[in-house]
Amino acid sequence: MIGASLPLNPLSLACGDVEGKFDTLFNRVRAIQKKSGNFDLLLCVGNFFGSTQNAEWEEYKTGVKKAPIQTYVLGANNQETVKYFQDADGCELAENITYLGRKGIFTGSSGLQIVYLSGTESLNEPVPGYSFSPKDVSSLRTMLCSASQFKGVDIFLTSPWPKYVGNFGNSSGEVDTKRCGSALVSSLATNLKPRYHFAALENSYYERLPYRNHVVLQENAQHATRFIALANVGNPEKKKYLYAFSIVPMKLMDTAELVKQPPDVTENPYRKSGKEAATEKQIPAPEKESTCQFFFDLNEKQGRKRSSTGRDSKPPHTKQPRKPPQPPGPCWFCLASPEVEKHLVVNIGTHCYLALAKGGLSGDHVLILPIGHYQSVVELSAEVVEEVEKYKATLKRFFKSRGKRCVLFERNYRSHHLQLQVIPVPLSCCATDDIKDAFISQAQEQQIELLEIPEHSDIKQIVQPGTAYFYVELDTGEKLFHRIKKNFPLQFGREVLASEAILNIPEKADWRQCQISKEEEETLARHFRKDFEPFDFTLDD
Repeated sequence: MIGASLPLNPLSLACGDVEGKFDTLFNRVRAIQKKSGNFDLLLCVGNFFGSTQNAEWEEYKTGVKKAPIQTYVLGANNQETVKYFQDADGCELAENITYLGRKGIFTGSSGLQIVYLSGTESLNEPVPGYSFSPKDVSSLRTMLCSASQFKGVDIFLTSPWPKYVGNFGNSSGEVDTKRCGSALVSSLATNLKPRYHFAALENSYYERLPYRNHVVLQENAQHATRFIALANVGNPEKKKYLYAFSIVPMKLMDTAELVKQPPDVTENPYRKSGKEAATEKQIPAPEKESTCQFFFDLNEKQGRKRSSTGRDSKPPHTKQPRKPPQPPGPCWFCLASPEVEKHLVVNIGTHCYLALAKGGLSGDHVLILPIGHYQSVVELSAEVVEEVEKYKATLKRFFKSRGKRCVLFERNYRSHHLQLQVIPVPLSCCATDDIKDAFISQAQEQQIELLEIPEHSDIKQIVQPGTAYFYVELDTGEKLFHRIKKNFPLQFGREVLASEAILNIPEKADWRQCQISKEEEETLARHFRKDFEPFDFTLDD
């Protein structure tokens, strides 16, 4: 999930279990803001809702009352409260109150990164709707830590404490950290290296001494982590349930300043905590998608067969290869479908194909499409993603050889089959920064929040399958993203590219105004195939 615009060092509040005491919490926040000035956001971990029906919530849900600060909450930790969180990808629960989602990363426009993991640990399958599994933790780790430049994250939000967090640190009070908490959270915290980690559920306040994320004299110095567990709102013992802090995003900090070690820093509590914390069940590798190939008699030159991957190998004894997803009905873009206008197809790979766009902005406006039926990039299997990336890199080289840069966008909204639009823009038209500025300025005019995705992130880190979004990728690798919540202008991507700021063909913003005859389309496709052939990675060696 992508977050809203935030200041460079937002003043933030973190809160423990609210348990349905919304008036108590928000009245306290108002009192703090009156005394200390406005805060930018409130992050709630633990149980936000109580286990019984709450009349207070209805007042916030219906707008009778309003949270005084933008509030972000984690999901359910028990069966009784699952009903409040209808969208696993996150959603607005009430004005100024947003559910982050089951797991993911919230990124502010300033670069502040908040990783969140909702629910409690479960090692059983199927996983309840209020829990996370080893597979969830593994996927979150992979999506965040795989980049070579990864240094850590700013904030980590979980409901359970990490197991063993008290090792080498100050006393955790009545909470036995060798027995309580989640070993999966401990493992993930080790990898994420958060600067702040907030948790709850134990009805106790515990601010652990900061701990190192490196081994002294063996590894380069890294920033320290502060773990803070918060008590439940309005508890009679008056334990601390609100924590105020200010943080400059890691990406904006000088390295020397970032890695300064606090005087009371301790060793990492998870490094020597025994096999229980270090060992996780191995997650089986995802089943590979079958390398089904589709051949069409497009014309003689295009009829050459590619290498028949796996054709001569013996089939597995126990399992049949998984076929690409099939559409529920007719589809204009599934390559095996009779609805496909095959004269527009210009190249076919193993998992994807290229086709000229119907009513394209130019004669070489192409689409990257999966052969099987996938709705969005988020749903693609690893094999398909790999080939999509090959096509993107090849098209960049192809257009660069012709004095053009390319812009790619996807609109996963009111569409059934993934279409990655690839539009070439002559280098003489404008610079990449001008294209980026054009998208951002037109988005602002239409009140569309278009945010930049951090360099090491991709769409799969931000949204889950089924989420509506608009996504732009520039030739520099810069990416812009908008999560669609209500309505979205269907021609937005084309409108920006066709505008005077870029291609200066505003009359072509609507594809229906650009349709040409089938004979003209066939001619364009024939020329594209011929020009693209020297770059074609799908041909036999």
